[in-house]
Amino acid sequence: MRQEGRTRRLRPSYKAVALVSALVLGGGGVVILAQQASAGQDSRRAPVTATIDCPDVGDQLKDVPGQVRPEVDKNLAELDTQIADAYRQLATGQAQGNALLGRLKSQRTGTIGKLSDTIGKAAARPAGLDALSGCAMKQAPAADPADVSADAAKGQSGAAAAAAAGQNRGGPARSDFVAIGTVRPNVRTPARGPGASTGSFSVNCGRNENKHFNPDNVIVAPGVSNGAHHMHDYVGNKTTDAFSTNNSLAASGTTCTNGDQSTYYWPVLRLRDGRAERDANAPGGGLDANVGTILKPKQVTIEFKGSPVSRVAAMPRFLRIITGDAKAFTNGPGNANASWSCTGFENRQLKDKYPVCPKGSDVVRTFTFQSCWDGKNIDSANHRTHVAFAGRNGACPAGFKAVPQLVQRITYGVPPGARFAVDSFPEQLHKPVTDHGDFINVMSDRLMGDAVRCINGGRACR
Repeated sequence: MRQEGRTRRLRPSYKAVALVSALVLGGGGVVILAQQASAGQDSRRAPVTATIDCPDVGDQLKDVPGQVRPEVDKNLAELDTQIADAYRQLATGQAQGNALLGRLKSQRTGTIGKLSDTIGKAAARPAGLDALSGCAMKQAPAADPADVSADAAKGQSGAAAAAAAGQNRGGPARSDFVAIGTVRPNVRTPARGPGASTGSFSVNCGRNENKHFNPDNVIVAPGVSNGAHHMHDYVGNKTTDAFSTNNSLAASGTTCTNGDQSTYYWPVLRLRDGRAERDANAPGGGLDANVGTILKPKQVTIEFKGSPVSRVAAMPRFLRIITGDAKAFTNGPGNANASWSCTGFENRQLKDKYPVCPKGSDVVRTFTFQSCWDGKNIDSANHRTHVAFAGRNGACPAGFKAVPQLVQRITYGVPPGARFAVDSFPEQLHKPVTDHGDFINVMSDRLMGDAVRCINGGRACR
């Protein structure tokens, strides 16, 4: 990465910014803002990106009766679509400021009302959700124009070259990257106690050689096409999409060599190289501001580990777990969990930065999933409260039991100096903190039993 220049960088206040231009990137884009100059102020400033920050209604739902959950999930997906559409209007200059936020609030008020009414048919109508309808503008550093790679537009001209440059400017900011060598070792693991389960169970499901991609999310938005607004990479279960059911998952084939029918998926990683991927004009791709070449993983490792303080119990079939938060840029980092690093430096893990790896080192994404289960539910209304992380000492919270801990490790061969980004909801601006992984356990009871015996028996099984 090119080092920062000597220009003094100032973060403008909300009132001190003015709209300068909108870059339209494959149907999505970013809005570049510049601070208004005044006497005595330095006029050389890094641009900032404006995006839309809305309260996450789904995260506030703690108890939704099962019979109305499908309709509630559709309402939540509609809220996501409303934000994506409003961001697209902002990015293309079709709407600005208070007028856009006012229309968005009106839409959200109606949808939140429908959602609340739906819950009220089967339980007490939730209180306080109406207060979540309003949204605000959020600022973040934009990519510096000087960071635009000349190689992105090499051999192109006219609109193609402009698109190539625009895609890089629409990517992560320079401040979203850090040289891994400058990061201090920060990995800490709990000490193993006498009752630890020290074994492991590995599953080989390939690297998505069969090109199973879609922008769906069957956990968060079942029955809704493009519910994620970003492209997912899948391994394991061959048929997973928005319309999958427990029965269809159980009847599906798998890419896993041991017959594990579980579904493992995560957002794709892209080179911000200005090239048109096959989804350049499709939902989840260019229409949702996810652009550039999709990188194929160099290696995907799926491993289930034990507890440092106890034996583990079997996961129930069809248990759903999400780790990380796809909306962490606007929600805050409370649920962020995915880690970024480089091969040879994995004692240094990053949550909110992309790593710049030295020559010969690969980019690494690691998802360490929740390993404590409430013993009753395969999912929860906000897709979080039925599972939990162990504490610093490795023990599960009261009322939870230890289950095999899924750890996914994915490596990519990224060309030295290349700009890359994880797919995201449009308004999340491809920030590294939004990375996340999803898992549905579809192992047979026999296979899960094998995994538990290996882990509790201290054996490494493959």
